[in-house]
Amino acid sequence: MFQGKFEHTIDEKGRLAVPLPFRRKISAEDNQEVAVMVTISDQCLAAYPLAEWAEKLALIAKLNQLDPKVMAFKRIFIGCAQECPIDKAGRILIPLDLRRDARLVRDCTIIGQLEKFELWATERWQASFPQLTDQVGAIYASLAELGIQI
Repeated sequence: MFQGKFEHTIDEKGRLAVPLPFRRKISAEDNQEVAVMVTISDQCLAAYPLAEWAEKLALIAKLNQLDPKVMAFKRIFIGCAQECPIDKAGRILIPLDLRRDARLVRDCTIIGQLEKFELWATERWQASFPQLTDQVGAIYASLAELGIQI
């Protein structure tokens, strides 16, 4: 399970150090590889361990493949995905097109999200976070309606 927030920098070659707690989880499950794909809705990147990514693909494969929404979703979610191995120094090389899509230049905020973690341009994260905190009450209420008490 990925949780927590970490501040890191992307080097001039596009490499980002994966937080140690995240590396431990990934290496225990996937032989130190992680797949990274763009999540357009949040304008960030999402990184999934390969086993988790395979589970997501299996779920997507069960959807109606002729549904235009499914087709569009696959073009973004799967079409933009690229496998990014973790090197011996604990870094992933984020491809230029993915960095460009998420506006990742240097400062990066890494956010744990249970089965995945997100890579945000720090400036974007800082702009989005106050909006999220403003919605906490409504989010908790929605969760309570689903029977989830926080």
